[in-house]
Amino acid sequence: MINITPARSRASLLPLPDDRGTAGWQDEAMTTIPATDLMASLRSGNSTAPRLTWYGPDSERVELSGRVLDNWVAKTSNLLQDELDAEPGMRLRLALPAHWKTMVWALAGWQLGLETVLDGGPADFLATDNPEGDVNQYSAVIAVALPALAMRWTGELPTGCLDYAAEVRSHGDVFMPHTDPDPSARAVVTHQRGAVLHRNLLTGFALPHSEGARLHVPAGSGLESALANALGAWQQGGSVVMTHPDVALTAKLMADERIHGS
Repeated sequence: MINITPARSRASLLPLPDDRGTAGWQDEAMTTIPATDLMASLRSGNSTAPRLTWYGPDSERVELSGRVLDNWVAKTSNLLQDELDAEPGMRLRLALPAHWKTMVWALAGWQLGLETVLDGGPADFLATDNPEGDVNQYSAVIAVALPALAMRWTGELPTGCLDYAAEVRSHGDVFMPHTDPDPSARAVVTHQRGAVLHRNLLTGFALPHSEGARLHVPAGSGLESALANALGAWQQGGSVVMTHPDVALTAKLMADERIHGS
């Protein structure tokens, strides 16, 4: 389940030891692309500990454990695969701000073997919080309502546009790929390092962080930075606290969320 509480309330968080040793899942033999192994690590071990916490406007606080994060990612991957016929190698454009739902979308695309497009380039699918303009250039457009309690999109949607909030919950909690992803295919194109392959996602894109860190990730630094930092924390058995630009990082918030490490 997702815990949604006012930002001013103290969180009751569990410590986040990595009981699999340094670098956690990396010590295990990889059988698929790193994103798949990362999701397996999040739903195993200390799976009830918080892995992604979001502070948004209007005192919104959303906390996802590893198990719940994996559940959202699996449902989103299944929506892409089963409803939209997404296949490895296709491109998913994320026209979304840094946000907990955007983290879910990126992980879902990588788990499926898609290339995540961050810069507005051509793509097969568009996930957006502003589904207007020329949407006919995509095979599918998915409208993503950002409020945590949104059960559907508010207002009219362009013809053929899919309502993520209304559709995602009907999809399966476990993701089984129809086709194995290609580790040598592109996972993302960065602004500084260029194209990163799926097999190098956690070495060529994720930023290094200390083991078990409870990392603050400011959404105002941009989506690419948020993704790279979150992946770096998760692969070291850590977790992320992401704050909307309108949310001040106070000493109380840092203490309440037990933010530590780097």
